Amino acid sequence: MEQKQTIVETDDTSTTLFSEKYGEHYHSTFGAQNESQHIFIEAGFKQIQKTEVSIFEMGFGTGLNAYLTLKTAQELNKKVKYIGVEKYPVSKDLIQKLSFANDKTFLNIHKADWEKEIQINKHFELLKQKTDLLKYNHKEFYDLVYFDAFSPEAQPYLWSEDIFRELYNHMNKGAILTTYSVKGIVKRALKSVGFEIEKLAGPTGKREILRAKKID
Repeated sequence: MEQKQTIVETDDTSTTLFSEKYGEHYHSTFGAQNESQHIFIEAGFKQIQKTEVSIFEMGFGTGLNAYLTLKTAQELNKKVKYIGVEKYPVSKDLIQKLSFANDKTFLNIHKADWEKEIQINKHFELLKQKTDLLKYNHKEFYDLVYFDAFSPEAQPYLWSEDIFRELYNHMNKGAILTTYSVKGIVKRALKSVGFEIEKLAGPTGKREILRAKKID
């Protein structure tokens, strides 16, 4: 079943989508770009000290997290191998109407074929996979995980111990997982599989976010 999406302008003028299937926005309406920058770039990517970073994203969505990661990788002169999983890819028509659609790099991310490793530029290799996380077979080991699924209320099956255990088992020592949700069930699931968790100040409109680290 495909899902209907509509474009919404957020308070920082960047756009997001609203999913009628799940009844939720892809990003915060207080600011899509600010939210992604705060949770995934500042609390995640910039905390990884390696010069070559392997990233897994659950919820590729509008490609905003990938785009901001690419831009930051260029600024920091890092190389990124980025794997994004998305069950419902956004249509080409909607992509053309999103923030950054006038940026060639943003469009190249979306033009990249699915199921193929594509070198977007010298800093960023991308593999987009159209699949359900429940069926996903991890073949890589990650330094960083962006967990950006819809909420635990909308998709409780994606915030389970089994999902987080599978991710934990495919993360390198010292790897980080960042997410916007600080729900008790999320914290308990992460801790139960071995993550060390910490709550951080959230972006505008959100009190706290969560960062988990694989210590062993």
